[in-house]
Amino acid sequence: MSSGFTRRIGLFQATAINMSQMCGIGPFVTIPLMVAAFGGPQAVIGWIAGALLALVDGLVWAELGASLPGAGGTYVYLREAFRYRTGRLMPFLFVWTAMLFIPLIMSTGVQGLVQYLGYLWPGMTTLQGDVFGVAVLALIVVLLWRRVESVGTITVAMWVVMIISVGSVILASFTDFHASLAFSWPAHAIEPTHGRFWIGFAAGLTIWIYDYLGYNTASYLGAEIRDPGRVMPRAIIFSILAIMGIYLLMQVGVLGVVDWHDMLDPDQVASTSVASAVLERTWGKGAADTVTVLILITAFASVFTGLLGGSRVPYGAARDGMFFRSFAKLHRAHGFPVVGLLAMGGVTAVGFLFARHVGSDSAHPPLSILIALLTSVMVIVQALAQIAAVTVLRKRQPDLARPYRMVLYPLPSILAAVGWLVIYGYADKANPGVHPIEWSLAWVALGGLAYLVWSKVEGVRPFGPQEIREEFRRQVHEEDRGEIRDARAADPRLADAPDEPAG
Repeated sequence: MSSGFTRRIGLFQATAINMSQMCGIGPFVTIPLMVAAFGGPQAVIGWIAGALLALVDGLVWAELGASLPGAGGTYVYLREAFRYRTGRLMPFLFVWTAMLFIPLIMSTGVQGLVQYLGYLWPGMTTLQGDVFGVAVLALIVVLLWRRVESVGTITVAMWVVMIISVGSVILASFTDFHASLAFSWPAHAIEPTHGRFWIGFAAGLTIWIYDYLGYNTASYLGAEIRDPGRVMPRAIIFSILAIMGIYLLMQVGVLGVVDWHDMLDPDQVASTSVASAVLERTWGKGAADTVTVLILITAFASVFTGLLGGSRVPYGAARDGMFFRSFAKLHRAHGFPVVGLLAMGGVTAVGFLFARHVGSDSAHPPLSILIALLTSVMVIVQALAQIAAVTVLRKRQPDLARPYRMVLYPLPSILAAVGWLVIYGYADKANPGVHPIEWSLAWVALGGLAYLVWSKVEGVRPFGPQEIREEFRRQVHEEDRGEIRDARAADPRLADAPDEPAG
């Protein structure tokens, strides 16, 4: 069955999409948050911990994305793995949660963008920031209202701007680097036997993995990736390794210019626009203004690519009859999912305004609240269920074509599960008064109720018969049979070869 998309995105574009989403506004606004969580510049070890979790989890995405390259990413993986016992429940719940956590990720990007705009516009009021943020989202939706090949070109251009912006911050920081600032760790900075250390580590790990989120963006575009068995794993691994190097250089460089105590002082520029503070102290105000503009473009690019991939998630599910049917509509001329794009853009706007007006009254920074909520919602249905899907599929569909197989299986899956469980288990302790665990459980439970109502209307399990359709395995076999027939036609000696491939 045709997906409705064409495969036009190659390795470079897929890697650029991932990296643009990963290195958006994140590192420019979360360095002070990480220093606060860990209580000093020893937070630099978090970039390594976050990279390790991203790598082992990325291997899960790589195997699934290479073998099941469909529109929607995790939706496809859960649909194929869990339909044997739970029918359409797991893919429905994933789309349900994705409609919240993907826009929340994008809303942090818009919030960070407005935060850095404040450096160029010191007198900006809250209302003006609100209007600007919503206007940026509207512009992104307009830019995405086109064919994917045009989007790919725009994404590569934005990726170049991202490289220039982070490169400028790194270069500037090392022109006036002071090791005494970067490595002045407080006494007893690392105390694994103290409970407070692990609370800080879990809070920091949540922020660190948030900064790496995006290595899976191209997986949501699986139906539009050219040669996905080769491109998908490489795009994931290349983007994680590249961003890890960028983040380490940036973190160490920034800490070598700005006293980490200034990052905790709300009256200091470094607490809200740390990259601008670095440029101002090293190259002057003019350079700081210029690079701040580049950072704004980088943040814009991250929201742009996030909505690009996220809008495909509900489309894939609705097209398969596993989510609300209205999301299955493609634009007649340009072939993109209309309702998915508009819905994701709308929820992103709500999340952005929530962070500014509800989160700002809390004892915690708005970005910290949003990050805690989105990661907690993500863990249950995406991270942990997807890790389980690798094992389930290996047992249920052993003959599924796997162009990439996870190295050292199942060790990366186990390590990824442990990392996500640490993030989830410490979420409430690391964010007292926010209750991210309770909110995540409530949202998933509400999704379960929505599924019961929806499945009753649609007449599917548990109110209808069990349905098992191994689409990707059948598709591979059909392609193999076609190759056998072509070879038999070309070589008479293969006239007696069977249509069904071996195995």
